[in-house]
Amino acid sequence: MQRASAVALVSLVACLSGCASRAPVVAGGTRTRALETREGVASYYGKEFHGRMTASGTRFDMNAMVAAHPSYPFGTRLRVTNLANGKSATVRIVDRGPTPQLRADGLIIDVSHRAAEVLGFIQKGRTRVRLEVLAWGGAQP
Repeated sequence: MQRASAVALVSLVACLSGCASRAPVVAGGTRTRALETREGVASYYGKEFHGRMTASGTRFDMNAMVAAHPSYPFGTRLRVTNLANGKSATVRIVDRGPTPQLRADGLIIDVSHRAAEVLGFIQKGRTRVRLEVLAWGGAQP
């Protein structure tokens, strides 16, 4: 009986420590639990779209920390982590994309040029990322 209790305790601790390690760290060192997590490929968009109207009705600013996602509500805040180098950035969803054809290739998000700089993949153009929803935005149009 004592052995079963010890095994249960070790299992619980291992499970809880695994969950804690996935929570994103925010300013001040406190942890915020991700509301949803996905992995896939990110690309970026910049000059050719700079100043154009986004699907949310705001003008795209390639120097802002923003992104396009096919279904997350506008205003949703995400932590995007480049899995190749560990760099992270927080972005806000303001547009729709990538296109269905690109999503078929595994693309799950288009980030702004500035976000791609912070994440360190300007030269490559694409990189594998983890998306962590930090806060849901308003309703979808």
